Amino acid sequence: MGILEKISEIEKEIARTQKNKATEYHLGLLKAKLAKYRAQILEGPKNSGQKGEGFDVMKSGDARVALIGFPSVGKSTLLSTLTSTTSEAASYEFTTLTCIPGVIQHNGANIQLLDLPGIIEGAAAGKGRGRQVIAVGRTADMVVMMLDALKGDVQKELLTKELEAVGIRLNKKPPNIYYKEKKGGGISITATCTLTKISEKMIQLILHEYKIFNADIVFREDYGEDALIDVIVGNRKYMPCLYVYNKIDQISIEEVDRIARQPHCVVISCNMLLNLDHFKDSMWKYLALITVYTKKPGKKPDFEDGLILRSGSTVEHACHAIHRTLVANFKYGQVWGLSAKYNGQHVGLSHKLCHEDVLLVTKK
Repeated sequence: MGILEKISEIEKEIARTQKNKATEYHLGLLKAKLAKYRAQILEGPKNSGQKGEGFDVMKSGDARVALIGFPSVGKSTLLSTLTSTTSEAASYEFTTLTCIPGVIQHNGANIQLLDLPGIIEGAAAGKGRGRQVIAVGRTADMVVMMLDALKGDVQKELLTKELEAVGIRLNKKPPNIYYKEKKGGGISITATCTLTKISEKMIQLILHEYKIFNADIVFREDYGEDALIDVIVGNRKYMPCLYVYNKIDQISIEEVDRIARQPHCVVISCNMLLNLDHFKDSMWKYLALITVYTKKPGKKPDFEDGLILRSGSTVEHACHAIHRTLVANFKYGQVWGLSAKYNGQHVGLSHKLCHEDVLLVTKK
């Protein structure tokens, strides 16, 4: 039996098994096996000596966004509308057959937007060009999931399921579980809270399924077996995701209002150019980008060409962005803006910067 057949059998068994106290250990083991087989599918055959066909797209700009969705939802139209890149758009499915990059310029940042071929059901198992789409998706800083407003939430559920199957977790934080394998001493399980979703027996069964017999595990929050499997597998990608519902000009205003009020959702119309500015602002927020302006002694700040950094960046990060030798010659910095207690505050390399701060660096 091949891996795909094994995955199919396990999925069927999970679907037909009732969830209760008597079956929880059986279901936990099935989930562990399923995660193991799915990882093998994505890794591909070992020592094959031949690379699989993929999309070789050079990373550029200040951030990378993967545009994922089913065929004919408007991904190519969005790319052509917001960037100078033309992606073929037509009323038939699978117009885009390769990865097409474009650049959105917003708040001084260059955001690389990748128009990926439409994902179909079963992409996680390698159907269509799903494996290549997913591989590029994992290199992005965030996912924009393009959805057809006429089809409700069905597409969102199917795509989320496909991405979950390949280890991409949308709008979730990594589980707060400490895990480390060791050479001996058996399995040590500690919890700083009461565990209601998983038992010690279940933890040991899952570890044994992965042939792990010596490890330290500390649960800092209450999690179930899915979170533990994610930590053990270790290749999960936690990404922010914006759900973008297109074609709102074709549905009722009440339905537009319902969709727009859902978490992480934005409503747009590519054909009528509706709400695209709000979409770009939301993307900026989800990428957690900030702009920091620089100034030279005795001169006005340069508001034309700011540094694009991540939220939480320090003066040291800004120095690296200006020039790689600046940190070695750094004496002190001066900051004007939200992060400063007063204008022109003297700061060190570890000072955290805020959006639209002005920074002056003095060298030794």
